[in-house]
Amino acid sequence: MKVAILAGGVGSRLSEETELKPKPMVEIGGYPILWHIMMIYSHHGFNEFVIALGYKGQVIKKYILDYCSLHSNLTVFTKNGMVDIHDGAQLNWKVDLIDTGIKTQTGGRVKRLARYLENETFMLTWGDGVSNINIKELMEFHKSHGKLATITAVRPPARFGHLSFNGDRVEQFTEKPQTAEGWINGAFFVLEPKVLDYIDDDGTHFEREPLERLAADGQLMAYKHTDFWQCMDTLRDKVRLEKLWESDNPPWKIW
Repeated sequence: MKVAILAGGVGSRLSEETELKPKPMVEIGGYPILWHIMMIYSHHGFNEFVIALGYKGQVIKKYILDYCSLHSNLTVFTKNGMVDIHDGAQLNWKVDLIDTGIKTQTGGRVKRLARYLENETFMLTWGDGVSNINIKELMEFHKSHGKLATITAVRPPARFGHLSFNGDRVEQFTEKPQTAEGWINGAFFVLEPKVLDYIDDDGTHFEREPLERLAADGQLMAYKHTDFWQCMDTLRDKVRLEKLWESDNPPWKIW
């Protein structure tokens, strides 16, 4: 099954980093967040990716093209230009890198990937969020209900520490927990090909009309993930992810 990743947005709220690179190429622990996302799927056995490019897509193309040489030892034969790659991470990935336009919105990007998704069930996520979600359980949930679309619902991380009181006494303090109330779109989707019919054109935002219409038609189900999830929307988010990566056990590093 193929995994579609939207990696074409400008990432304006992370302009400190995205002036020179697309947001999915912003690094956490020396690796682009795109790599972290792909490693999550790969850990669960999903190794075919279709990446929708837009803003500075050439940066992502170059990274994927150079991946083996960047992460391996090399023997170079200067006489004929031959290169032997050895002692590196042997990832068995197949990656389609598709230019979906600079100004295309999220729904339009998904629709432009249609020919590469081969009219089969596929997964979809954004190129800026990581989680310890169990992708296989997500897939099993999708198959069990028979609807067109599954969205992963998550509880967002709090921006500040959480206080629990007993009268005026602080009973519990939790530093930036996942919030106990409210669900939001965590963007780990499983979708049937007919979902593409809900997307009108390049100007369609997938998070708006298509999901609203799917819900109205009774075709949208939610897989509730109550554990770790974090998007990288701002510099504050990036700093938090960096600190977690430097800890002994970054929660999304399941591989």
